[in-house]
Amino acid sequence: MDWNATEPVSSDCVDGRNESDEEKTDHQAVNITLCGSAPLLWRAADIRKCREEFGVVGNLVGSLARQPRQNVRLGRPLEILQEETRLLVETGKATALRHQELSTENKESRLKAVELYKARLEQSYEEQRALALEEKKAVLQRVMDEKQNDHEGNDGAEQAVRERLECLEKSFLFPRSALAVQLCTARAGFSHSPEEHAFLTADWPMPRDKRAETRFRVYKDLRRKGFYLTAAGKFGGDYLVYPGDPLRFHAHFIALCLPMEETLPVYDLLVIARLGSNVKKTVLLCSPWETSDDEKETEGKVVYSSLQWSGIV
Repeated sequence: MDWNATEPVSSDCVDGRNESDEEKTDHQAVNITLCGSAPLLWRAADIRKCREEFGVVGNLVGSLARQPRQNVRLGRPLEILQEETRLLVETGKATALRHQELSTENKESRLKAVELYKARLEQSYEEQRALALEEKKAVLQRVMDEKQNDHEGNDGAEQAVRERLECLEKSFLFPRSALAVQLCTARAGFSHSPEEHAFLTADWPMPRDKRAETRFRVYKDLRRKGFYLTAAGKFGGDYLVYPGDPLRFHAHFIALCLPMEETLPVYDLLVIARLGSNVKKTVLLCSPWETSDDEKETEGKVVYSSLQWSGIV
C-alpha cells in the first residue's frame, strides 16, 4: 500500500465555467425547501441553475406523474447534500425555506383545491373523449364514403361499417391513460419576493457537530478546486469526487473525511484501500487543518492523503 501526501488538482478544461461566466449569472436566489433535514429543490429552473452554475448534482427522488409506481426513472424534487445547501446559503446563492406543516385551515383549503382539480380533470377527460369520438367517426365515415364510391365495393362490408358507426357512441372507450395532462413546472408568487423570503427563512435543522463541520470544510475546499461531488455511501466514503460533471466523467476519488487528530486503525485503512482498488478509484483521506487564534492563515486549509492498494509484495 502506497501512502502519498498529495493534493488533487482539477484540469482547467474540465469545468467549463470561468470568472466571466460567473459574473453573467442571474442574481436571483435558489429556493431550497427543508423537509426535516432533507434539502429539496422543486423548481426546474433552480435545478438547472444549480447544476450548470454551482456544480450541484443531487438525486431526483420524486415520482413521475404518468408512471408513479416505479423507481427506475424519477422526477422532481431533487435532493441535495446538506453541505451543498449550507455552502449555497452562506454564499448567498440560495435561500432555505422551512416546510410548512398543514394546519386545519390549510387542509380544508387544500382539500377544496384537490376537489376542484379533480373536477377540472374530469371535464378535460370528457372534452378529450368527445374529440377522440368525433375523430373516430370521421375515419369510419371516410371509409364508408370510399366504399360507396367504389363500384366494385362489397355491400356487406359497407353495411358492417354503417352498423359500427351507429353503435360507436355507446361502445367507444377512451382510456384515461391517453388523457393529456398539463404539468405545471413553475408558479408565480412569493418565490420572487425578498420580504417573504426573509420572513420564511428556516432555522438551520442540520447537525453542527464536529463530524458535520469536517465534511463541510472538505466539501467547500474541493468545490473551490473545481471538483464535482456526490454522496459515496455505497463506496464506504463520504464523497465521490469527479473532475467534471458526472454525466461526462467517472469518479476519480473516494473522499473520506476525518478530523486531523482522529486516529484510524490500520485494519480500516486496509479495508478502504482495497475497496478503492476494487472499484478502480483512489481513496482520499481529507483532514481540515486545525486552526488557532494565532494561525488564521491556515484557516480553511485541508490536508489530503491518497491511498492506493498495491498488493502484497
